[in-house]
Amino acid sequence: MEKPSELTELFEAHRSHLRAVAYRMLGSLAEADDAVQKAWLRMDHSGATGIRNIRGWLTTIVARVCLDMLRSRNSLREEALDARPVEPSANSSSGNDPEQEALLADSVGAALLVVLDTLAPAERVAFVLHDVFDLPFDEIAPIVGRTPAAARQLASRARRRVRGGDTVPDPDLKSQRVVIDAFLAALRAGDFEGLLAVLDPN
Repeated sequence: MEKPSELTELFEAHRSHLRAVAYRMLGSLAEADDAVQKAWLRMDHSGATGIRNIRGWLTTIVARVCLDMLRSRNSLREEALDARPVEPSANSSSGNDPEQEALLADSVGAALLVVLDTLAPAERVAFVLHDVFDLPFDEIAPIVGRTPAAARQLASRARRRVRGGDTVPDPDLKSQRVVIDAFLAALRAGDFEGLLAVLDPN
């Protein structure tokens, strides 16, 4: 069993990554912080002995906590995600941290959060873990409780819905799709400047 101070240091080394994962799945910094706190409690309770890939283990825990929260949100029929952009937290580290830049990109991608909220919880988890964090489907499958092929289908279905958006004619729909596509491309390529150019051409 790890010493409490060693456990804390180990967890804190991965906190920003875990928060980014949770935020992308839940769309709320407050809920993301709750999910990260639950992951800490599980790690503290287990002692994290014998775990070779602590980052992967913690990511899996956070993903499962988020999946439970999303299912609970759907079953309780709580309000949809707030469509307003979320301000990055005051304790954000320097702007050079890619995870913090991704959080900032997410905060201006409110349209994407609205679309993500229309996905089923398992679709959302599969999509975010694969398309944003490049987790292979064989690692995603046990998190969503499906086979790797089914997890691939979930992500594919989510991807089509995110790219397709609403079919109702909207004069601003094309520009919204451009922003969403640019947002996804920027996340995959790490091209934050490219996203900013699309969001603010001036």
